[in-house]
Amino acid sequence: MSNVDHSSESAAPGGARPPAEARPIRDGRAPRGGLLALTLLLSLLAVAGCAWLGWRQWQQAQGSVGDRRGLAVMQQRVAALETTLAGVSGERSSLSQRLNDAAQVNRSLREELLGQAERMRNLEQAVAKLAENSLSSHDAMLLDETESLLRMGDERYVLFHDAQGAAAAYALADQTLAAVSDVAFSGVRQTIEAAHQALLRSQPASQTEALQQLTELRGALVALPLKPLDQPTAGGAADAWSRIRRALAGVISVQRDSGAPLAVADARFARELTALDLAQAQAALLAHDATSYAAALQRAQASLASQFDSHAAAVQQARAALHQLAAALPVDAAVPLGAALAELRNLRMVHALSANPAPAAPTGTKVRP
Repeated sequence: MSNVDHSSESAAPGGARPPAEARPIRDGRAPRGGLLALTLLLSLLAVAGCAWLGWRQWQQAQGSVGDRRGLAVMQQRVAALETTLAGVSGERSSLSQRLNDAAQVNRSLREELLGQAERMRNLEQAVAKLAENSLSSHDAMLLDETESLLRMGDERYVLFHDAQGAAAAYALADQTLAAVSDVAFSGVRQTIEAAHQALLRSQPASQTEALQQLTELRGALVALPLKPLDQPTAGGAADAWSRIRRALAGVISVQRDSGAPLAVADARFARELTALDLAQAQAALLAHDATSYAAALQRAQASLASQFDSHAAAVQQARAALHQLAAALPVDAAVPLGAALAELRNLRMVHALSANPAPAAPTGTKVRP
């Protein structure tokens, strides 16, 4: 402060002192305290600025260190990524190679699969043809058997009039034809079934009973009494030959060589003839021959009337049974057969023609009618 005072004093011109009113008041210290405060404030501001600048420099230095560290980390990461990418590229190359190899293998497998599919298709066609041939052979065998059974039934009915045997043959033919896989033969089965039912209806319902009655009559002939030998016949008095025969009976005697009595030989002969007639009636009934059946029953009735005692109850019962059997004659209605066999043959011929068609004529060839 003294320097200031001296400077201000020396600044007065001519060494003269300033006037009293212009002199500063030295008693108060206010100007000096303001200057000090200003100096302090400026110092504080300078310190604060320096501190702020130092702090900013320190922050920049720390930021630089962090950036360098981050850059180093980023460089490490980039190096790791480059290494990883290099590995990935190698793996991608190997994977691409593997994919190419797999594609080639798949291509070869596809070709082999297509070849196997073609072979399987050919094998299936061969098996189908073989199965078709086997099936056709099996069906042909069944059709041959059906035709044989139908022909057998027809011949048995025509030759022996055996409706029961013919019906059995037709039933077997229907069962055999049912095993044929071709449905085109169903119409033939209907024809066979119609003929089978007609054969069953043609058989008499009382055939078994009639055969049983005839068998019983044949067994009862042994016990039936014959007519007495001395019984006069009707109209014998008016017959001259009867009188002559009675007159010569005491003179001429006829005997058999066997030495058997005449009554015993006549009885045996009469019973055998009647039994033979009854056996013929049974055979005619089995053969469904109504004419022979009726003729045999008439002969048996005549033998009973002429050779056996008509007054005996057993003979009367036998004659009544024969009359009842003659009244119940079997129906002589022939069953028309052969339609099923003809239909089967025609259908087989049509199938054979459709399976083996005739070759077509050449284009430039004219076919003459």
